[in-house]
Amino acid sequence: MAQSQTPARVGTNGTGHLRIVFLVMAAFFIVAPLQIYPVFLMKVMCFALFACAFNLLIGYVGLLSFGHAMFLGTAGYVSAHAAKVWGLNPEFAILIATACACLLSWVAGFLAIKRQGIYFAMITLALAQMIYFFYLQAPFTGGEDGIQAVPRGKLFGLFDLNQTTNMYILVLVIFLGSFLFIWRIINSPFGQILKAIRENEDRATSLGYDTDRYKHLAFVLSGTLSGLAGATKALVFQLASLTDVHWAMSGEVVLMTLVGGLGTLFGPVVGAAVIITMQNYLAQLGAWVTVVQGVIFVICVLAFRRGIVGEIANLIKKPL
Repeated sequence: MAQSQTPARVGTNGTGHLRIVFLVMAAFFIVAPLQIYPVFLMKVMCFALFACAFNLLIGYVGLLSFGHAMFLGTAGYVSAHAAKVWGLNPEFAILIATACACLLSWVAGFLAIKRQGIYFAMITLALAQMIYFFYLQAPFTGGEDGIQAVPRGKLFGLFDLNQTTNMYILVLVIFLGSFLFIWRIINSPFGQILKAIRENEDRATSLGYDTDRYKHLAFVLSGTLSGLAGATKALVFQLASLTDVHWAMSGEVVLMTLVGGLGTLFGPVVGAAVIITMQNYLAQLGAWVTVVQGVIFVICVLAFRRGIVGEIANLIKKPL
């Protein structure tokens, strides 16, 4: 059957409240540096983008990846190496790093996308572990020390990113631009096909759609945006380390997405903000931070099955 039967466009009606929420979110990140440490806010935005990219795959396609840290970490290493060793301007370092994450996600998706359920998750985890041990041994990554003292440089040769304000504006633009891009994907005909695959893949196949191709493209988009988050984060903290490519980071982004609200637009942002805030303000607890996170996760699963934003959306009967 021809693929002309594209699902009807949605999101053109009843999206006024979403625009308001987006404006509130944007206004918060614009004004917040007046009261909150800007570097902390930049960390929140980087991980919020990472969580939004992951949510694009699990929330709208139904594919659970346990290896998304490989895209975040790969882009971080490439961005740091390009800026420090090759001496590239930050815009080129970010672009090259994002392109590498895109290529890696295409290869990983090609190997994993034909599997379903736990098999897909395990393949992505196995690939991520291979990438982790490669970076552990590769000479250009610095091993356990990572790549340190990464120069931020000057954006377009004009704006010195060593000035916190300039760096913050760059991260804000990347985050908001990527968020709008994900929003557009979700509400496009392509996004509706992804939702159809999530709900009933066999029916989508019967309508003539090549579901593997659509899932592969969604996987590449998710990995690329995750790489963009990793490349930006490496410049913010002037560091690329094994932490960002470790399997625990893949678990952390799952936690962020579930706490905020799986399959919601703003849920990953809220989830990332909650988890990063806990890590920052409970740091004095040491290893107990992980225990606290686990307790909160259990509470969310038992009492807030839809996540924070999901429960709010259910109460007001409007999608968020």
